[in-house]
Formats: sequence, C-alpha cells, structure tokens
Amino acid sequence: MNYRVFEKTALAIAVWAALPVQAQNVTLEEVVVTARRVQENIQDVPISMTVFSQNQLNDRNITVASDLANYTPSLSVNERYGPEKSSFSIRGFNQDQATAPTVGVYFADVVGVRAQGGTTSGNTVGAGAFMDLQNVQVLKGPQGTLFGRNTDGGAILLVPQEPVDEFGGYIEGSVGNYDMTRVQGALNVPLTDSFRVRFAADINQRDGYMENKSGNGPDFNDRDYEAYRLSAIWEITDSLENYTILHSSDSNTAGYASRYVACDREAAVPDEIGQISINAMVTLAACEQIDRQAARGDDEFDVEVNAPRANLSIKQWQFINTTTWEVNDSLTVKNILSYGEFEEKSRFSLYSDNFTVPDSVNFLNFGFPAPITPGTPFRLIELGMLPGESNAAQNTWTEELQLQGFAFDDRLQYVVGGYLEYSDPDGLNGGRTGIFTYCDNVDTTDCDFSAIPLAGNISQSATKLKFENHGIFAQGTFDITDEFALTAGVRYTFDKIEGYDQGVRIAPAPFTTEPLIATCRDSFRFPGVIADDPKVCGKTLEEESDEPTWLVNLDYKPSPDALIYAKYARGYRQGGINFTNPGVETWGPEEVDNYEVGAKLTYRGAIEGILNIAAFYNDYTDQQVFGSLITDRVNYPQVSGGAAIVNAGKSEISGIEVDAVAVLTDNLKVTLAYAYLDAEIKELDTSGVNLEGTPFLEISPLAEEGGTLNLVPEHKASLSATYTLPIDESYGDVSFGVIWSYTDEQLVNTSAPAPYDYIDDRSLIDVNVHWRSVFNSAIDVSLFANNVTDEAYEVATGGGWGSFGIIDYLYGQPRMYGVRLRYNLGQ
Repeated sequence: MNYRVFEKTALAIAVWAALPVQAQNVTLEEVVVTARRVQENIQDVPISMTVFSQNQLNDRNITVASDLANYTPSLSVNERYGPEKSSFSIRGFNQDQATAPTVGVYFADVVGVRAQGGTTSGNTVGAGAFMDLQNVQVLKGPQGTLFGRNTDGGAILLVPQEPVDEFGGYIEGSVGNYDMTRVQGALNVPLTDSFRVRFAADINQRDGYMENKSGNGPDFNDRDYEAYRLSAIWEITDSLENYTILHSSDSNTAGYASRYVACDREAAVPDEIGQISINAMVTLAACEQIDRQAARGDDEFDVEVNAPRANLSIKQWQFINTTTWEVNDSLTVKNILSYGEFEEKSRFSLYSDNFTVPDSVNFLNFGFPAPITPGTPFRLIELGMLPGESNAAQNTWTEELQLQGFAFDDRLQYVVGGYLEYSDPDGLNGGRTGIFTYCDNVDTTDCDFSAIPLAGNISQSATKLKFENHGIFAQGTFDITDEFALTAGVRYTFDKIEGYDQGVRIAPAPFTTEPLIATCRDSFRFPGVIADDPKVCGKTLEEESDEPTWLVNLDYKPSPDALIYAKYARGYRQGGINFTNPGVETWGPEEVDNYEVGAKLTYRGAIEGILNIAAFYNDYTDQQVFGSLITDRVNYPQVSGGAAIVNAGKSEISGIEVDAVAVLTDNLKVTLAYAYLDAEIKELDTSGVNLEGTPFLEISPLAEEGGTLNLVPEHKASLSATYTLPIDESYGDVSFGVIWSYTDEQLVNTSAPAPYDYIDDRSLIDVNVHWRSVFNSAIDVSLFANNVTDEAYEVATGGGWGSFGIIDYLYGQPRMYGVRLRYNLGQ
C-alpha cells in the first residue's frame, strides 16, 4: 500500500480544515450533481468527481465521448478502434476487447445500450449525446452500490436539460476548418401549466483529418452524425410526475486509420532464393510502405490505406420513462423504465495497410518453399459484414424501482431499490474478415485468394450474446451528530451471459482458387467438418456470477464550507465469453477494494474558490488479463494459438486527485484539475487456469509483473483561465479563455521494444472567445480553437509488433478552429 500518498493528503486536509473561514461576500456558483441518485451540491458529496457544464463542454469543443479525456485527470480513453468506438478508463481500470466495461456510462440515470458481443470496442455513448445538457459528471472510484457492476473505475453521468415552464431555446450554427459545419438547437415549449416539452437536435459534419495517400479509399477520422432528442414532463398531480425522453443518433463515417512509424527490418530479410516466412513478408511490406511515406514527405496526419469500402455506421436510440411519486415529505417512489437499440455496421482495415508482395520475395516458407508473385497486392486483415446481419445489434430493457426517503427525524436519508436488465441480440452479430486476401467485397466473398497461397481465407463469425442482470440495493446516510455522518450501502448483483457461435473458415483448396470450401472455425471441437450449413459448427456457452458490492463512508463537516471523508468500497466487473479460443472461452468476475480519504473545502474572502482533494488505494484481484496460448502441436496440429482472457492478475493502484477553482478578481477565474496515478502489476499467476481438455499446453500473460497498466499516465493535469472584460453591460459579455492540458506518457504495447511500448506525453492548448448577448441582444458569437500549436500526438497503437514486427499509431486531432453563432429564443 502507498502509505506516503495518504500521509501527505491527510496533512493537507488537516491544514486546510484548520484555516479560518472569512465572511461570505460573493457566493460561488453552486454545482448540483446526482452522484448519489438525488440532487446535491457537489461540495456535500463524498465522491471525487469532475463536472462539466454545457458552457464548459462548448468551450472545449467536446462533441463525442473521447473528447472528454483530455480535460479530465484520471480519465483515459482507448481509441484503438477510433473515437466513435473508444472505451473509458478511470484510475487505470481498462476495458480490453470483448470484456465488460470498467466505467458505467449513464444517460438520464440509465446505462447505455449493450453492444459487447459484436463491436470491437465502445461505450455506446451516441454521437451528439453532448448537446443540450445540464452537465456531465465523471465519478471516480467504484460506484457499485447505487450504479451496480462494471463500475470498477467509476461512472460517467450525462444529465440532459429538462423541459422547463418557460418558452425558450436556441438555434446555433458553427463553421470551421476541415469543412466543418454544425447546426444544433433546442426548443422548449410549455403546452399547459402541467405539460411541457423540449426538442433538441445536433447535425455535425467534418472532413477527415487523416489524409489517405493510397488513391484507393477515403480520408479518415471524419465526423458525420445526426442526433435528436424529444423530452416531456407531465405533472399529473402535485405529487406525481412523469418524465419521458426519446433520443437517437445516427453516425456514418469512414472510420479510423493508423500510420506506420516503424518496422523490424532486421527480421525481414529473405534468404538466397527469396524465401521468407509469411509474418516476415508482412514486416517487409510494411517497411516498404514506411519508405514510400518518407519519399513523399508525409507528416503524421498522412496515411496510406487501401480500403475503398471503408465505412462505420453506428445507429442507436433509447426510450426512457421516469415516474416520480412523492408519497409524503418522508417518502418518494421513483421508477425508471428504458428500452434501447444499438446497431453497428463497419468495414475497415485493421492495420491500415496498402501492401504488395515485396520484389525481393519469391517464396513463402511453409516448411517448403511456396511460390509467390512479387508485386501482388494483398490486404492483411480486412473486416466486413455478414450479408443481412450487423457487426453488432442489440436491444436492451432496464427497469429500476427506488424508494427514497427520510427517517429518524430526518437524520437518516436512504435509497433502496431493485434493478432488472435484459439484453438480447437482434439476429446474428458478427462479420466476415479477409485475412491475406484481396477482396472487391469481403461481405460476399468476392476475393482473390491466390494473392498469398495457402494463407488467404475468410474468417466468418456469427454470434449471439444474451445478457441478464438483476440487482437489489440499499444505501443510507445517518447524521450521527451535526458534524459526523455515516454512509453505508450494499448491493447484490446476479449476472448471466448466454452465448451462441457458429464460426466458419472459408477458403479454396490449397493452390486453387475455387470452389470455396467452408469448414468449422473451431478446429478443436469440429476438426475438418464441412460447414455448408454453418449451424453444424454451432456451440453454446454460459457464464454466471453473483457478487455483493458495498460502501462504508464516514463524513466530518467541521463547518458548512468543509467536508472531510474516509471510505471503503468494493467493486466488481462481470466475466464474459469470447469464442475465439476453444476450451478457454469464458472468464470470471474481477474485484477491487477501494480505500479513499478526501476533503472538499470552500474558501471565501478577497479570493473565493474551492479545493477538492482525494487520495486512494485500490487492491485489484482476479484481474482479467490477456494471455498468449501455446498449442499442443503434437496432438492438435490443426489448432492455432491465440490470446485468451483469464483471471490471473493482481494489481495495486494508488493516486491523488485535485480539483480547484479560484475567483482571483471580479473578472478572472482559474480552474485546476490534476491527478497522480501509480499502477503496478503485483502478480500474474495462470496456475489456476484449467487447460485440461483443451488443445493448449500453457498460457503466458501478455503483461509483465512489476510493470504498469496500459493507458495509465502517471501525471495528468488541466488548467484553465477565463477573463471577462470589464465593459458596460449594454455591450454584452465578452470573455477570453485559455485551457492547457497535459497527459504523461502511457504504456500501450508490452510486446513492443522501447520507445514504441509507450505513446509520448502531450501538452495541448485551447483558446476561446465569447461575446454573449451582443449589444444586449439575443445573439451570441464565439470563436474557438483546439490544439492551437498543432501538436501531433499519439492516442493508441495497433499492437502489431508481436505478430508482424510493425508499429502503427493512431493520432489525435490536429488544430481545429471555427466560429459559432447562436440565437437565444425567448430573450
């Protein structure tokens, strides 16, 4: 345990708590949050959190979920599969491919629609979800009692603007570089004294900033979405209210692309007859692509991807109905019902390649020299769709009943309730993946399999994953005295996953091009089985778990402006199913014990502000980690090795988080957010993984004992300053803002050699200028620019070093700038 972190934090808390509080002159803006499922002032909530108002989101030009990470210490995103499919990590708790989230994302108190089965990664925060919000709340640390499983790292709450009882709204248009155009607006209409509606829309288009030099495919990392939201509040009686939301988003882009930066040239040397292994041939082809980039003088935002059909379509919608009945002053009944659907269809090049067989290669070494034609184009891994199906398509029902109230002369405030969730697939989820082929259309198997003899094939996946989650919970805060309060909560969760798969491998017979022969992809259970009907390859698996999670928290309020707390919380993340590796396809839940102390302090006087500080230690057990499988080639020569997820890790994560706001003058406001993270893998033990009855001899973890976790920057900070001009109010309000954010280097690939195992640190600067109520009118004008220094910074890697000796990086946004014009209705 990192005791020094706690010692330093405890000393800082004691010093701040002892400072005299001066008389209040100007009240700081109150920030209302719902982290404990009720509305509270953020300074009264013993949870480390970062909150963004809608204005702050606009200042930072945050439009998709991945944009949040630059400005939120302790929050990272994995953009391996592009910004639209990024997954969140808080305090070092990462979500690997095919696993459940470590961070729960909630919109209007409802978790996002599941998509774990088919999508390679993602948080199901629809494009456009950041429009017309009250705020975004990033809760740090396990939230296992009130929000449930899969919140090891924390939770992110998106709180939409509710319909109000006055006519109003806005119409806003933006233009910027990369041909960015964005139109959004909201309209609030009270139809009667008891019924009011609000409609919001966001339409955003922008060209891709990764320019494709191949001449055979689009530019990448573009933006193109439409999002709509309709909400209504009906005050049925003075004590009964119904709040309904219907929101949708439809995003259609070219997807992401990565850029090659290094290759293992020493391993890519053919022998005297031009013979080389297939993996080394890929390495050599990548080296040639890097050489072409250098000859053209490409920069970090130039790529070379042979993918004419590249496309990523993500559609989702969700209906949420919340009924609140105030039975009396001491009891409120709240019911939250939701139904949503998610669909993803994608075609993309996994490694962003434009390969041809190198001129120096004449044979591939398959134990004998197999002839190959130099100059033949091929694609390494090209992902497509199964005709008539989606890569991911899921519908999700949730039902939550809460009883909120007070007891014991209002000294006890409590929430008790139950939760149900059912998520079913819409058809078969999966796709067709061309491997060492050259396809006009991989979806229809219209491919050249002769490009790489003996290796070219299509891997067809077709799965169904059904999820069930049931939970009961209770949490209460008891005021022991006016200064001390004790919070205790517990939740018991039941999880079940049922999976079905009928994977098929499609390829011609060796050294032929037709006919195509389909065999079962699971060559362990179905060796050599012909799969004219893929159902003959069908298999069903199941994973169940039931776990308690809990929270104990002690608050101390020496004054209305100071809160000191200490807490212990248990979180857990459910297990899962991945059909890739026969016999090693399921894994169990992981657990975390979180110990935390913190303080929230408000200071007043000549300088006003807040200082929130927290220190934490996490004991992370039964950690879900990737392991490399070694095949028993003697008995199962037909089975390839792979990587499986197993419960084999134990880690410790500790750190400090600071959030501060200072109103230095009547015109100058400064905010600071900082996080220090220390993550270490203490143990990797695969001895508990049962390989008996599988085609594998051993499993070797891909992480390293004593090493850190992926995507964990040791230091991360964000500093902003806003200056408002002291001018007559008849001119309106004019302000200038500068935001600086820093992210330390992060581990991304343990198999790659230095310096490619880490992505570099980055320092970004954003600026904004706002002229609100121009000449006391209803018009606002804003200028904004992100990454004004145009820094090229890596956000992820493809991870191809271990297999192919290649390094490719995905890059964050270059300089983006624009102007925004807004007309406020009802003013």
